[in-house]
Amino acid sequence: MSDSFREVTSVSWFGRIKRAVGGVIFGLLLIVLMVIGLFWNEGRAVQTARSLAEGAGAVVSASADSVDAANDGRLVHVSGPVTADSGLSDPDFGIAAQGLRLSRDVEMYQWKEESKSETTKKLGGGEETVTTYSYSKVWDDSQIDSSDFKKPDGHQNPPMAIHSRTFQIPEGKLSAFTLDTPVLDRIEGDKDYSLSANQSAAIKAAYSGTKPLGIVDGKIYLGADTSVPALGDYRIGYELAPLGVVSIVARQAGSRFEPYQTVAGDQLLMVDTGTVPADKMFAEAISANTLITWLLRAAGLLLLTIGFAFFLSPIGVILDVIPFLGSMARMGTGIIAFFLAILVGTTTIAIAWFWYRPLLAAGILAAGIIAAAAVYYLGRSRKAAAPAVVPGTGT
Repeated sequence: MSDSFREVTSVSWFGRIKRAVGGVIFGLLLIVLMVIGLFWNEGRAVQTARSLAEGAGAVVSASADSVDAANDGRLVHVSGPVTADSGLSDPDFGIAAQGLRLSRDVEMYQWKEESKSETTKKLGGGEETVTTYSYSKVWDDSQIDSSDFKKPDGHQNPPMAIHSRTFQIPEGKLSAFTLDTPVLDRIEGDKDYSLSANQSAAIKAAYSGTKPLGIVDGKIYLGADTSVPALGDYRIGYELAPLGVVSIVARQAGSRFEPYQTVAGDQLLMVDTGTVPADKMFAEAISANTLITWLLRAAGLLLLTIGFAFFLSPIGVILDVIPFLGSMARMGTGIIAFFLAILVGTTTIAIAWFWYRPLLAAGILAAGIIAAAAVYYLGRSRKAAAPAVVPGTGT
């Protein structure tokens, strides 16, 4: 079931100019924040790279079968199977399982508002916006606040009484070592945990609510009709992180593991599923650091472009007195914003390189100058060695 309605709003040319001036302030603020962010990202990348290099040179392999006091305070690499003294359970529904972590994922059937706007420029600089609000019932894992809807009447959502939760063992064992929450939180490998009809009786006995309960496709369904969900019905599924072999790189503190503080500044605590050698764990961390660095650079350049576009937006608004001219101006300012973002962004990154990696930056600059000089002198030498052409002879 869905419904919709339309709303038409208009803004005068002077109103748009006033709004564009506010956009200039926002654009300047965004530009400043992105310059700071790009500079910070280079420092973060260098610090993490140095910390990983420091850790890779300091890590020692240790056996999980016994605690070697000689390794206390050192960065160690340990692999082995994780065991638990207790099982996992969700007391609200009587679910019991053996594993590292049991996650309850709850969805409620509720109203959701979506909007779509179409804006038309008017001769004289004004602007008319037609916004269509549509309402449909969907499954969502969080409460949708229907009081914020444009048209809340007839679309009120009931309060979400059941929420997602995670049940994790308080401690684990890795042979002679004890695993605390900071380590357990980093162990991945959660998989779908499908419920069976055999568990139905225990689930119904633990459930204290009033809605009809059933097991559908391995999930708990709270509602009268699974084929035609009603407002306020629930779907509840589970994921289980099973016990298995893990590899850990961390500071040994007695029989426990803690983050290892590097001289470079980062704290190292790495956990991977399976038997993974230390050098591979560090190689994966280095690759992840490189990927994060480039993603943050790309995001910074994109937001810089948006910032410059806001800063230049009054030009297009002023020329919107004739909509065609305004559209042409926005196309031009968009291109300018892009090139300004590239210029400012790359300059910021270059300055950050000189700040955080002066020797490497100087070496790259020197290599570039030498290469340019070599190309220049090679070109001149070839020109000087070329034979002179005698007019009229072709030689």
